[in-house]
Amino acid sequence: MKIKTKLRLGFGFLFVVVIFFGAISLYYMNKISVSSKVILKDNYESLNFSGEMRKILDESVIPLSQKEAEQFGIHLAKERNNITEKGEHESVLRLAEAYKIIVDPAKNISAKQLALNNARLQLRIIDEVNMNAIVRKNAAAQRGVEKAATYLIFAASMCFLILFSFVVNFPGFVANPLKEFSEAIKEISRKNYKQRLEFNGTDEFSELATEFNAMAAQLNKWENSNLAKLQSEKLRIEAIIEQMQDAIIGLNEKKEILFLNKVAGQLLNLSEKDIIGLNALELMKRNDLLNRILQINSVDKPMKIYADNKESYFQLERREITVPVAYEDQDEQIITETRRTAGEVYILKNITQYKELDEAKTNFIATVSHELKTPISSIKMSLKLMDDERVGTMNAEQKELVQHIKEDCGRLLKITTELLDLAQVETGNLQLNFVKSDPRKIAIYAMDAVRFQAEQKSIELELISKNNLAKVFVDTEKTAWVLVNFLSNALRYSSEKSKVIIQIIEKDGNIEFSVRDFGKGIDEQYQKRLFDRYFQVPTDGNNKSGSGLGLAISKDFIEAESGKIWVESAIGEGSRFCFQLPIAV
Repeated sequence: MKIKTKLRLGFGFLFVVVIFFGAISLYYMNKISVSSKVILKDNYESLNFSGEMRKILDESVIPLSQKEAEQFGIHLAKERNNITEKGEHESVLRLAEAYKIIVDPAKNISAKQLALNNARLQLRIIDEVNMNAIVRKNAAAQRGVEKAATYLIFAASMCFLILFSFVVNFPGFVANPLKEFSEAIKEISRKNYKQRLEFNGTDEFSELATEFNAMAAQLNKWENSNLAKLQSEKLRIEAIIEQMQDAIIGLNEKKEILFLNKVAGQLLNLSEKDIIGLNALELMKRNDLLNRILQINSVDKPMKIYADNKESYFQLERREITVPVAYEDQDEQIITETRRTAGEVYILKNITQYKELDEAKTNFIATVSHELKTPISSIKMSLKLMDDERVGTMNAEQKELVQHIKEDCGRLLKITTELLDLAQVETGNLQLNFVKSDPRKIAIYAMDAVRFQAEQKSIELELISKNNLAKVFVDTEKTAWVLVNFLSNALRYSSEKSKVIIQIIEKDGNIEFSVRDFGKGIDEQYQKRLFDRYFQVPTDGNNKSGSGLGLAISKDFIEAESGKIWVESAIGEGSRFCFQLPIAV
């Protein structure tokens, strides 16, 4: 039997039960209604007629007037046509005879008085007959109501039992097979392709079970045919990972260790066979190096690890593993492919050799810069003596040539100073003298250092700040150097008779310094690289930007003081260079 047929029969049965109960209810409700109507109709009218006649007799005197006699006769005629109870007919006849005597003008007063008393007696008898009938019929109707209620309760109980049994048992026809299908599908999801379903019958569930068994057989066949190939590919990938010279650690989406090559095992002092499948978050609590690898948020700086019997440097790379997932869009009826996260891979590249070369380069630059600084200073001193008229006078061409030599020496001296500062930062020998300083005094010191340069271009320097700013715990000289560098750049790229604004504000527990110019601004594509070493923004040749080290060294100084540095700029609107330092506690 098909499922559709089962559902039709089931709901048809419910429909029949509801119709049966409704028919019984309507039948007994109709009986109760008929009984009520019988009680209220005829007997009530007889009581009404007798009451009207009694009212006429009680409110009138003998002899009756013509109008009263006519009214009495009308009600008597109505009562004569509404006789329904035993004994009521005789009383109505006697009442009619008394009425004739009362209205007969030939009868004397005493005869009419006797007829009046007899009429009242017959009216009482009519009332008693109808009242007794009402009581009797009411009792009969009550028994009918009780009987009908009993039948209805019995019918309702039977319907309830039938429906309850239907509700309990009928859903099993559909729910039980669906439950078996659900359990079978779960087994398939666990790659148990030997799962089978057995249904007897010819309904849709049996057909679906047959198709399911066929699918499971095909999956089992596919699994067996591809297992060897997949195993071979897995071994090949594991061999590649194992032979790589970089340390590689793989985690799945649950942070469980998927693989760990030999180099990573040696660095972490862990055995691959002992930790595969373990939770990395639990394992990192017992391994400090693994904790460092998983906790590092930024992978820009190299990690120093003791390996190969010396301090070695490793560059950490963290890559997210994503796998393609296809799903069907129900609204547009198209299949869309997306990707979901399946884990992470951590790669530790040994950059010790490159780090050593970089240190050698830094030491070489520091040595050369230091050696160049002394002769350049001597050249500047000689130029100063040459410019002194006590030594001798020079013509205009000679003075112009000396001035160019001075500028070139100043530029060379600045570059060598920056290279020496850079060497200190790269070798970790940067010496900072932290003291509590007033932000305004630092800004004023920097402004005084560039005031002559500003006056040459008629540029106004404006300081915006409060007088009672909180102090900062910094190296005053290095912080002022950063501000001087900002101001020098702002003056270089500002037009004559413009303005440069220095602003100091207190914000979120920090002191924020900013230098704003109103030059042509910096293209967005260059802003992210401004603080890189040796990077220079392309210019039109009118403004030489120096060595490209000033902003890089500024960044190192500010970050060494636990601060933050950034730039805000837009073409045609100028630039705003900022850094913030924590307020001294």
